[in-house]
Amino acid sequence: MDKQKIIEWLLKGDVSIQYQVHRDLLENKRKDLQDRIAKEGWGKRFLAKRNSNGHWGKGFYQPKWTSTHYTLLDLRNLSISPDNPVIKETIDIVLEAGKADDGGIPLGPSTLQHSDVCVNGMFLNYASYFKVEEKKLYSVVDSILKEVMQDGGFNCRSARSGARHSSLHTTISVLEGLMEFQMRGYDYRKKEIQSARKKAEEFILMHQLFLSDRTGEVINKDFLKLSYPCRWKYDILRAMDYFQYAAIKWDDRMDAAVSRILKKRNKDGTWNVQAAHPGQFHLIMERAGKPGRWNTLRAMRVVKHFLNT
Repeated sequence: MDKQKIIEWLLKGDVSIQYQVHRDLLENKRKDLQDRIAKEGWGKRFLAKRNSNGHWGKGFYQPKWTSTHYTLLDLRNLSISPDNPVIKETIDIVLEAGKADDGGIPLGPSTLQHSDVCVNGMFLNYASYFKVEEKKLYSVVDSILKEVMQDGGFNCRSARSGARHSSLHTTISVLEGLMEFQMRGYDYRKKEIQSARKKAEEFILMHQLFLSDRTGEVINKDFLKLSYPCRWKYDILRAMDYFQYAAIKWDDRMDAAVSRILKKRNKDGTWNVQAAHPGQFHLIMERAGKPGRWNTLRAMRVVKHFLNT
């Protein structure tokens, strides 16, 4: 299948896919498509699951993956309009419930002393995307920057169990949040955020995205499985999609990961959904083991940015 036919196939998908294809592959500004995300398809179905108290699921973080937190992350990743009033109201409800002692977002009443840096990164991602007032996010940024580890990355277990080595899972979630905060044009602790981002990006590149810096072996085979939605979990396509979104230039240490991604391309030019993360769902957007529009779209924008094809 040639590129044009793949794009035609993508454009038969959900309106959120259509919008991102036009934005990222065809370079067309189609606000009309973005406005439709809340009114039809996946976006409408996610919004319809919202409870009368303004939350999804049983609250901010329970249960996975139908909680408010992960639903807001899903809606952000659909590229629903950042001006959506319902979503803004829910984020205000979360913020008005109070912060943990470290300034981050508590997962529940029993976690008021210390928040989770991975969740803070994801929260900063969608809160920035949905244009939360910058000052309301200061303490979240502060809590994240306190968690930078010696190797440049982040690990949500550092405060809980004393982990000394950063986690790729946590690091990518934090990177996405810090980047979105700055892409929104917020200036708070700008130089420190840029420094933290650079160190965290270097941490990922030092591992060639999936290899041990000590042994050269694959760190975790799951890093090579292209899943969507990613939730909090790391994989090489998620990392490369971050690098293209952040407009990072090609680095030879990306080569092994990009080669793996290209080898996973089907003969017809699509990419499969390789695995599904277990848990509860509001809806299943795509089935594992079959060609997936999300993975195909994300892989194609990586190829477009880094390989100019």
